[in-house]
Amino acid sequence: MTASASHSTTSDDDRPPSVRFAYDRQTWKEIAHLLLNLPMSLIGFTYVMTVIVTGAALTVTVVGFPLLALGLAGSRLLGRFERARARRLLGVRIDEPSPLPLRRAGGLFARLWLALKDPVAWRAVLYDLVRLPWGVLTFAVVLPSLFVLWPLLPFLARGLANADRAMVRGLLSPSDELERRIAELESDRGIVVDTAAADLRRIERDLHDGAQARLVNLAMGLGLAKEKLLEGQADDVVAAMVEEAHGEVKLALQELRDLARGIHPAVLTDRGLDAALSSVATRCTVPVKVTADLASRPAQAIEGIAYFTVSELLQNISKHSGARSASVDVWRTDDRLLIQVWDDGRGGARIDGGTGMRGLAERLDAVDGLFVVESPAGGPTTVTAELPWRDRGQDRGRDGG
Repeated sequence: MTASASHSTTSDDDRPPSVRFAYDRQTWKEIAHLLLNLPMSLIGFTYVMTVIVTGAALTVTVVGFPLLALGLAGSRLLGRFERARARRLLGVRIDEPSPLPLRRAGGLFARLWLALKDPVAWRAVLYDLVRLPWGVLTFAVVLPSLFVLWPLLPFLARGLANADRAMVRGLLSPSDELERRIAELESDRGIVVDTAAADLRRIERDLHDGAQARLVNLAMGLGLAKEKLLEGQADDVVAAMVEEAHGEVKLALQELRDLARGIHPAVLTDRGLDAALSSVATRCTVPVKVTADLASRPAQAIEGIAYFTVSELLQNISKHSGARSASVDVWRTDDRLLIQVWDDGRGGARIDGGTGMRGLAERLDAVDGLFVVESPAGGPTTVTAELPWRDRGQDRGRDGG
């Protein structure tokens, strides 16, 4: 009997490898794992029965709760070692659970309670308890089979190892959906904070360099005009200075309006996404066709992100695309708001090509959105953005609550 394809073809996913007749490297790894089950299960069972059970029995006293919390922390470490053993010998790839957020838990009692209710540690305790009879069984089957049933041992080892894989995934895996969601929310929270800080710096910079500077010039000009009047100088000189100050006022007002539009345009608040996108399209240097098929308005936060996404993309088209025409399509599909911006420019746009595209992708990802760029060299470029749909009344409900 001959060996089949090497194990490297099966390590690309978590599916158990196919059964082999020969004793290849993977089979020996599985046999080693099954033989190690007994000593490892004895260590785990002894730890649980001494530390965990003792700590639980002493919870009638003050000492019991800290001892139990420390014991559960040790169970986490045992679980980490078992995951590493399964990865090395069984090829089971399991993400490590998130560490307990003890620093953010607050006081001593809050941290103690967080450690006592740790589901990862309790699943590791359950794993150590059920593993003792399983370890005895695997050791009693595999060791004699090495000498008596060696032609069938690859089949036996694969079946027992698959049961091991199932136990490791079931008891030592993190709560996949919850752990993934927590990690995503932590990452998204950092992105939102960084984006908000960057927006505040941009507003501060625009105010300092734009409207504030013009208002300072206006104050200086009016002060000089006042001095000229007090000195009795010619009216035409004072009139020219007042005229110049009037021009500064108009420029300052225009810059303040532009800044306010950049924060949140009034047309978006008053008339919705269709009118706001049509307005921003008129400022694009390329003719843009806007189509918005929305029976109702989304929540304000989603509407604002959609507006600024399209606004940023149209600015990129004006500056970099060399396009002759563009289009913006917005529509709703079930519980998602979809945006597609197209242009017939030179193409070559990438998410990692600059901070603008990357910032849009991060902003959408922070609200469970998607951002996809299709831009082959030579064009055309199609950017698709997807946002979760929330009705406008849901925001009012949150605000009111």
